[in-house]
Amino acid sequence: MFPTRSKNVLTFIICLLGAFYLLHPALHWSISNSENKALTAALHRCAQLDLIPHPPFTFNPRRQRSERYESGTVPVLIKNATIWTGMDGGMDIVRGDLVLAGGVIREVGKVEFRELGGLGNVTVVDAQGAWLTPGIIDMHSHIGTYPVPLLSGALDANSRTGGVVTPWMRAIDALNTHDDSYKLSVAGGVTASLVLPGSSNAIGGQAAVVKLRPTSEKTPDSLVLESPYNADGLLERERPRWRHMKHALGENPSGTLPQGTRMDTIWKLREAYSTAKKIKVQQDEFCSSVQNGKLSLRPFPGDPNWEALVDVLRGRGKIHVHVYEAVDLSALAELSNEFQLPIAAVHHAHEAYLVPGLLNRTYGPPPAVAMFAAFGRYKREAYRHSEFAPRILADQGFTVIMKSDHAVINSRYVLHEAQQAHHYGLRAELALASVTTSPARVLELDHRIGYIKPGYDADLVLWDSHPLSLGATPSQIFIDGIPQIDTLDFKQPRLKSVSLQKAPTTPAYDVEAANAVTYDGLPPLEPEYHPSVLFTNVSEVTTRSHDGTSFTSNFRSDRTTTTVLVVQGRVECIGTRCQNLTGSEDVPVIDLEGGALSPALTTFGSQIGLEDITVEPSTGDGFLSRLSAEGVRAVDALRFGGRDALISYRSGISVGIVAPRSLGVFTGFGTAFSLGALHKLEWGAVVKDVTAFHVAVDYGHLQLGSSGSSVSTEITALRRLFLGGSRVEWVDHVLQGKFPLVVHTNSADVMATILALKREIEEATSSTIRMTFVGGAEAHLLAREIAEAGVGVVVIPPRSFPYTWSGRRILPGPPLTELSLSSALHTAGVKVAIGPETIGGFVSGSLVRNLRFDAAWVASESAGIITEEEAIAMASLYVEQLFGVHIDPKEASIVAVRGGKLLSFEGKVVGMVSPLKKGVAIF
Repeated sequence: MFPTRSKNVLTFIICLLGAFYLLHPALHWSISNSENKALTAALHRCAQLDLIPHPPFTFNPRRQRSERYESGTVPVLIKNATIWTGMDGGMDIVRGDLVLAGGVIREVGKVEFRELGGLGNVTVVDAQGAWLTPGIIDMHSHIGTYPVPLLSGALDANSRTGGVVTPWMRAIDALNTHDDSYKLSVAGGVTASLVLPGSSNAIGGQAAVVKLRPTSEKTPDSLVLESPYNADGLLERERPRWRHMKHALGENPSGTLPQGTRMDTIWKLREAYSTAKKIKVQQDEFCSSVQNGKLSLRPFPGDPNWEALVDVLRGRGKIHVHVYEAVDLSALAELSNEFQLPIAAVHHAHEAYLVPGLLNRTYGPPPAVAMFAAFGRYKREAYRHSEFAPRILADQGFTVIMKSDHAVINSRYVLHEAQQAHHYGLRAELALASVTTSPARVLELDHRIGYIKPGYDADLVLWDSHPLSLGATPSQIFIDGIPQIDTLDFKQPRLKSVSLQKAPTTPAYDVEAANAVTYDGLPPLEPEYHPSVLFTNVSEVTTRSHDGTSFTSNFRSDRTTTTVLVVQGRVECIGTRCQNLTGSEDVPVIDLEGGALSPALTTFGSQIGLEDITVEPSTGDGFLSRLSAEGVRAVDALRFGGRDALISYRSGISVGIVAPRSLGVFTGFGTAFSLGALHKLEWGAVVKDVTAFHVAVDYGHLQLGSSGSSVSTEITALRRLFLGGSRVEWVDHVLQGKFPLVVHTNSADVMATILALKREIEEATSSTIRMTFVGGAEAHLLAREIAEAGVGVVVIPPRSFPYTWSGRRILPGPPLTELSLSSALHTAGVKVAIGPETIGGFVSGSLVRNLRFDAAWVASESAGIITEEEAIAMASLYVEQLFGVHIDPKEASIVAVRGGKLLSFEGKVVGMVSPLKKGVAIF
């Protein structure tokens, strides 16, 4: 309460001001004008709320120059190309020429050189009929935010302090422009990526579409394509552009909350959208008042933390959801309808093919499905994934997009995801669209990327073979018209064989695809054996030689076929009269349709046989925790009948070699076992109970959270064991040559130290140590020395990638280097074997099945240095030899492949001939 005197004074002042206002019209006009300006500004601000996202003002669909044009870029004429334009549902193919100038595509079709007047100096490329496609778009990547090589101080993909819901976070604010991945991804034909925040948060924040070429500005912002923010970093309101918001459901965000669950996650999402909706309602009420001529005394309602989510509610944001299972897809459908949220795409979505109705139940048009091809079962959520999911979803009309989740899958090979999807039934035009036109449409960037047509960005890939052929490699990549590969073959690219210039024929997988749905993602896999089988229309029969050290071609012809009779698991007859020897038995007849009988493969590098689900500890053997693990044997922990093992068996791999895992230097003894066996007591289930002894020495141990022992400590421990006064039993066995010593390392420096230690021990003990390096990312730096020491190398992954600092000096292979790691080692005389592809630096059992494709890739990128037969040996004989496993040729399994060879996309594995089982497993 004011004192009476103060109240009188206040009243007097108010009256005086009122009189002054009435006696001075100029001041009255000034205040009215100020109100009008405020009202006009408020009306303008409110009008911006209804604007639909559009390309930037500077964009012109008939443009002759891109805003991303780099001064000095030389125009290019590509002649005689086979151009997949992406038009007409992917069916439009133009055989002709293409002109790039000003960072855009100028002409497509038949172009005469004289028509290029005014462009100045023009580089002319004779494509010689090579395939030309739009640049690959990876619609799920963490490139630049998940570091390569892995460094703990740069793990920026997720917010660790913002909470469960963080729509205000932006991936662009964490984008490292110096990551080793960019050049490698571009070398695979990837020209643009959607860089998403990680999935640890229910709302991880805002994604950014970036082009992967380095720019003259060298800034993260200069990589972004049509950013929703202007050059000053402020949100563009006059002509808004699409924002991309990352959501996540399921296991990943549940771990953000202490003891969090799916219920917590979905409630946090509803709570967040309820908060954003309240702000939106307040804004709408404010604008309604303003539009009625009433200027509110309060400012425009808003909150910087929630403005992005309000934009999403207004339909100006694309929602991308990390989601796996039906339970989460159901929750997502309910959330989208409750808040009227169209979903742009569900990512991963491993169970989407089982519940397509849930996709149709979401608000608005059904979302696209961004997925892996055959990568699954690495966690519970992914356990029911099927390699037929892309085909099943596409057949029901859904937009299918193949993605990498880089660096989970190395995005350099995101096209390989599309290739695999095609192998398992996705139509060729849809497979190509899944990494070009489809992501461009979902990202609302199909006015400038994803297609080949005049006015579009000059982001193109010239391939050495059909892009869906196994091992297809870019000859040149253009981003904004700038060639990205320094190569002598630029003006006349090297092409692979004529047979690889067309899309592979898709094998018949109709029954398998139907079974995937019928059995809710878990079709039966247990093999059934028939004592005798007659194979017809066989074009090639290759088996192991009598001494088991090489292969023998019993029959090989490009023009004729033959029949092969197998009795009691052994080949009894090869020739045209074999059918006469079947007797009166009811012998199944399998038409291989020009396919082949080939040696079965052998795998090492995963925990297949020791674990079933990679990130579920209860399904595996775990890690050895002691520094010393002598006497520990993998055979004691073998698990049979796992889905990865049985699927690998059905993919032509008969034997698995596996070793325990350790947090220290000493790992223990490996074992070899049959992937097709259902329990350990089956005859032939254990091929060899104890194989090589394994040790792990690498600079990466400290960062990967192992025992913390240094490399110098680990080398000292090895030296003491081999040269000390009292030795443990396994050391004597290694010195006596009974078991190879397998050293897991990627570092050339560690390999050099190990080679010196090997020589020191051999000189001191007069022994010869059989040694194998596993990993070997930097082995090419010591190829000659490794060969001279008689040491073999198991290359894992088979296509090099710098996952760790100690293995960053890789030999990436074509088109960046002439030789791959396997080719370089093979050329130097090193015995080379290959293991499976890795996921984020680790091996998942679900990718073991691809060993035959990995072997084919090794041969393909070697330019003839490695033959197909040698590649098969690298995935079978040489694996066994480097781990001390000998398989009697009379007991070795044989793979039956229909429609093609084992190392081809056309071939389908339809059987396994097993002498030990005295029969043939028919798949």
